[in-house]
Amino acid sequence: MVCVGSLKGAMKDIENEYLKRMRDVYVVEVKEEKDKGLGVDNILKNEEKRILDKLRGFVVVLDERGKEMNSNEFARFVNERKLRGDITFVVGGPYGLSQNIKNRADVVLSLSRMTLTHEMARILLLEQLYRTFTKSIGYHK
Repeated sequence: MVCVGSLKGAMKDIENEYLKRMRDVYVVEVKEEKDKGLGVDNILKNEEKRILDKLRGFVVVLDERGKEMNSNEFARFVNERKLRGDITFVVGGPYGLSQNIKNRADVVLSLSRMTLTHEMARILLLEQLYRTFTKSIGYHK
């Protein structure tokens, strides 16, 4: 996973717990650009440069306007692609992601039609990955 910004407090604890339970899932954080009067377009352009350097394999970008899947569909999607190589999920910052990052994606995925903070999206994605990888032990319902 490539994520803009870092988690703190309880959210970081939750992330660490999920990462501890899963092999082969890593979080790479890129610096979140602070709004110092730059404007959203410039913020996204600066973050874009940092993100593009980290993209590998099949790229899945999270965006509220992306394709929706239920947990079973997501599990099938991840497992099919994982057999073919690496998957990189991209979670933007508070302003989302630039159009260039979305254009680079192999798939644009929505976790929910509801608005989520980027921190919550990150945790929700980890939870769904955990659910996907633990299907064999009955967690996947």
